[in-house]
Amino acid sequence: MKLREIAAALGCRLEGDGELEIRGLAGMEQAGPGELTFLANPKYAPKVKHTRASAIVAAEPFPPLASLVSPNPYLDFARALALFYQPPKPQPGVHSLASVAASAVVGENCSIGPFAVVGERVRLGRNAVLHPHAVIYEGAVIGDDFLAHSHTTVREFCRIGDRVTLQNGVVVGGDGFGFAKQPDGTQFKIVQSGVTVIENDVEIQSLTSVDRATMGETRIKRGAKIDSLVQIGHACLVGEDNIICAQTGLAGSTVLERNVLLAGQVGSSGHLTVHEGAVVYAQSGIGGDVDAGARISGSPAFAANEWLRAITAFPRLPELLKTVRELRKKVEELEKHVKPDAASG
Repeated sequence: MKLREIAAALGCRLEGDGELEIRGLAGMEQAGPGELTFLANPKYAPKVKHTRASAIVAAEPFPPLASLVSPNPYLDFARALALFYQPPKPQPGVHSLASVAASAVVGENCSIGPFAVVGERVRLGRNAVLHPHAVIYEGAVIGDDFLAHSHTTVREFCRIGDRVTLQNGVVVGGDGFGFAKQPDGTQFKIVQSGVTVIENDVEIQSLTSVDRATMGETRIKRGAKIDSLVQIGHACLVGEDNIICAQTGLAGSTVLERNVLLAGQVGSSGHLTVHEGAVVYAQSGIGGDVDAGARISGSPAFAANEWLRAITAFPRLPELLKTVRELRKKVEELEKHVKPDAASG
């Protein structure tokens, strides 16, 4: 593909030779002749002169390197990548080894692979792709352009919107973790009678669980992106355009408002609200409500700027403790000498 064609497809300004033939994309250090790279963070600009790439996507030109000038280089590099690679899409049709209930309603152009199961009274929208061993339980309702990779499960009566992607091993609507202790000390299972609702344009990565509610619903709102190995507990609400990174766990009834970012291995206790635009750094433990726009860290989490000061001081605590003990000893010695003089006065 010629560089000028890529520029036109992305709407970027071309600086340099538009006739260059681009065969692929790569990172700045790995790219070679015939490849397109990108610069998203200006602090890495000195590395541009060492790249062997034929062209670059950047916020400004880098002559003599041919450049695609973009206001958002990272986004346009991602868009360029989609020009060169599209994952294979199975042909429409129901495989002879799939099981589709007679009462299920399957939309046009769907592809249902071998050993996939579509249960009774399921409604599946147009252009859905169910890869092998995907399972849709009874009564689930799913919109258009749904993509379920192998070994995904959508449990009974759950609702999923349009353009939702579930990566391998995702479970939508598994039972919430609810038990009541009986007088004899044994645990009585609480029926999880609610559902899970996934709105439009959500993607959930591999081996993540989104539990159904005890009553009511667990809801993932439009545009949220959830990484691998995440646990969303019963009756949680995940807001629009949230980013939830790997190994995060949300206890039941956690509410995340719009544009919240939870970094890896964040843990949240239940019945709290993380307000709009908050950022929670990796391995933080959230024990209470988080203000809108806040940046918090640590376990228990508190303001990130204060946490940085605290963590800087932490390795010095033994030295500081030693100093405090020495100062305390000196003060006690001074007090011994001062008290008799004060009495004599």
